[in-house]
Amino acid sequence: MNSDSSFKRRREEVAEDNTVEDEDDYTPYIPIKQRRENKLRSLSARIGVESEAKVHAREERERDQDKSEDEEVKAGPQAGVSLIDQVADMHKNQVFKPKTEIEKEVEMQKEIERVHLQNRKSLASDYELAKGIIYTESMPSTWTPPSYIRNQPESVSEEIRNTYHILVEGDDVPPPIKSFKDMRLHPEVLRHLESKGIQSPTPIQIQGIPTVLSGRDMVGIAFTGSGKTLVFTLPLVLFALEQELKMPLQSGEGPIGMIVCPSRELARQTSDVAKEICAAFAKDRRYPELRVLLCMGGISMNDQMSVLRAGPHIVIATPGRLQDMLSKNKFNLDLCRFLALDEADRMIDLGFEDDVRGIMSYFKHQRQTLLFSATMPKKIQNFATSALVKPVVVNVGRAGSASLDVIQEIEYVKQEAKIVYLLECLQKTPPPTIIFAENKNDVDDIYEYLLLKGIDTAAIHGGKTQEEREYAIKAFKTGKADVLIATDVASKGLDFAQIQHVINYDMPKEIEDYVHRIGRTGRSGKTGVATTFINRNSSNQILLDLKYLLREAKQKIPPFLLSLEDPTEAFKGMEGVSLECSFCGGLGHLISNCPKLEQQRKTMSTSHRSLHSGSGRTE
Repeated sequence: MNSDSSFKRRREEVAEDNTVEDEDDYTPYIPIKQRRENKLRSLSARIGVESEAKVHAREERERDQDKSEDEEVKAGPQAGVSLIDQVADMHKNQVFKPKTEIEKEVEMQKEIERVHLQNRKSLASDYELAKGIIYTESMPSTWTPPSYIRNQPESVSEEIRNTYHILVEGDDVPPPIKSFKDMRLHPEVLRHLESKGIQSPTPIQIQGIPTVLSGRDMVGIAFTGSGKTLVFTLPLVLFALEQELKMPLQSGEGPIGMIVCPSRELARQTSDVAKEICAAFAKDRRYPELRVLLCMGGISMNDQMSVLRAGPHIVIATPGRLQDMLSKNKFNLDLCRFLALDEADRMIDLGFEDDVRGIMSYFKHQRQTLLFSATMPKKIQNFATSALVKPVVVNVGRAGSASLDVIQEIEYVKQEAKIVYLLECLQKTPPPTIIFAENKNDVDDIYEYLLLKGIDTAAIHGGKTQEEREYAIKAFKTGKADVLIATDVASKGLDFAQIQHVINYDMPKEIEDYVHRIGRTGRSGKTGVATTFINRNSSNQILLDLKYLLREAKQKIPPFLLSLEDPTEAFKGMEGVSLECSFCGGLGHLISNCPKLEQQRKTMSTSHRSLHSGSGRTE
């Protein structure tokens, strides 16, 4: 009875839900949403016990249920899968378009440059960084070029630069000057230069010397043997002489200017150049004597105590000994207003950067800063110029390019046959000749072999004492030794007269070292020959750099190099990717596989581990 009555009541409710007031408005199908709304209204009218708020809440829940049902239909089979899992599946199934090699290379270049610059603070003294001192104007100078050069139109200056292939960057670049006489040099200095066979300035000197004499900060880039040393040494002597005439140095004062070199041999050579210019001025009795102090390892400073006591006008040093002298208060940089870094890319690279920063921390005032090198990648230029004030960048040729006066001959020689083949290579030109090898043991082996063959030979490497190194250099320069065998300590900046032939017993690990090595010949406009041994032991990356360097210098490329697979071929002609490594300047690889960058990472990683590993000892 109760079941019949309940069934009858449900049938009436269904009939009430489907009641149509007007047959014209009849529709054959009522959506489920509308049926539920009608049902709710009927229930609320009949029962009347539920509040209106509860009805609205129930309606909201049912609307949400309807919405979720609709979304479930739209979402498809992955509706129950989290967004993270869906994205992972899309990556796995390569739904996203993968990045091209070009996009990866551009991103890598930008990221490496960002991290590299972020890890390096500005090349300034700690005092300046702490005080937030920023210099905005160049150092004042009393030197001015002749009036007819000052007044010449800029088009004339540009024509001179184009003639000598000089590229300049910067604001208000001083005009180039094509003769030493027009640079207003002292007659004794002109006679000294003529006695050295220097009749007219080289391209880097045409633009560089006026720039330095004007007091401007400068980055000078030119191929080896182009006369860069004179660009910063001659103005420094003139500046020191001017300051001495104004107010003579007293004991405990000085220096007025400083030149920092990466190797002892280069520091010694630069010191000799500066002393010769000072001696030229000393011939005129109207001028005082200028004192030059050489600071480098391997020599006793007792021999130079007289210079230290009197006060040096010029200091020429290697970084380690210079920092040691400054820390011991042997002299100070209170009066120093001139700083030149020779081979600057090596000076501020990983090996010397800490030493250079330590030296910079002793400066308390603005100074004129000069950076010079034959190989200076754009990244090093950008970082270095952060320390300069309104710098002028003078570039003769591409940074890192080889001298066009050197004939480069590349020969494939098996490892076991190299030392014997040296005798044949030495017959190409008359002496003197330099043989470069990568490690000390090879230098010693070649030295003994050539001595047994009756060849007058000298050898130099980092394992020898300073006396042995100086004796070898002196014997080679004076002609007592026909052949000098050396590691890369003799490859940078050293100037040997009349060298016609350089032999690379092996290919160096970096293309920059190759450029410096072959630059020992073909200097001052003379032609030289460079022979390089290569074989399977040489890495493909350095050989690719060599191939592009030969092509740039319009040299003959051997079939062995032409057959190498070139990973940069795919990027040629494409926008956004430079085919020159932005880290080291190599032409045969990109920054993604730069050997120098990889070596730097390993070195930094090793240093980091040793720093945090501790000594393991307990007190």
